[in-house]
Amino acid sequence: MSIIEVINLKKTFTSLEVLKGISFSLNEGEVLSIIGPSGSGKSTLLRCITNLERVESGTIIIGGDTLVETSREGKVLYADKETTSRIGQRLGLVFQNFNLFPHFSVLRNITEAPRHLFKYSKEEATELALSLLEKMGLADKAGAYPYQLSGGQQQRVSIARALALHPQVLCFDEPTSALDPELTGEILAVIKELANEQMTMVVVTHEMAFARDISNRVIFMDEGLIVEEGEGDALFVNPKNERTKRFLSRF
Repeated sequence: MSIIEVINLKKTFTSLEVLKGISFSLNEGEVLSIIGPSGSGKSTLLRCITNLERVESGTIIIGGDTLVETSREGKVLYADKETTSRIGQRLGLVFQNFNLFPHFSVLRNITEAPRHLFKYSKEEATELALSLLEKMGLADKAGAYPYQLSGGQQQRVSIARALALHPQVLCFDEPTSALDPELTGEILAVIKELANEQMTMVVVTHEMAFARDISNRVIFMDEGLIVEEGEGDALFVNPKNERTKRFLSRF
């Protein structure tokens, strides 16, 4: 069953067409990695799906609810506030640069959204946050502040914060790009563990070995288009498109 369906999505910044008619679907329990050179539109695609960017045309359906569609007359129609909120709660997003609240403790960074969105009691939200911190190997950091953590620890807190909303799909936008190589491995290990737990995920990444290892499917993008799509291992071992072959030959 498709939990995300994207049809002919187009996005323009000023006069630059960043997405030129993107279509794909994501099934429940699937890990989809999106790879490609910088500037190919990968992160923009993820931001459109999570409603951080508005599109010029196309359709996005998440969990059976339509976030945006385009009428026959070419008018872009976004869902009402209630539907948009419902869709938003189905998606968790982990950013490149953590996006933690610097003046909140680790615990409060995680408990804030469940308390406001789901009306959890303080005790319920705290219990959830502590269990997630233990899962992330950060049980002793609940009272710390982001500036007291390494980049890898901050990113693990970001993942815990996203998981606290019980999303149906967890989206990662270059989750290791702000980390030095020594810290990258710990984040990739966390994501791999989530994949083993059948968490539905979309991962935008430059880590080719990692994408090959965890992905059910891989999309290769270039210049705003999906150039090639295939099963994770097959696309890396035997890419069909010459552009894909050139890109992967560097890794």
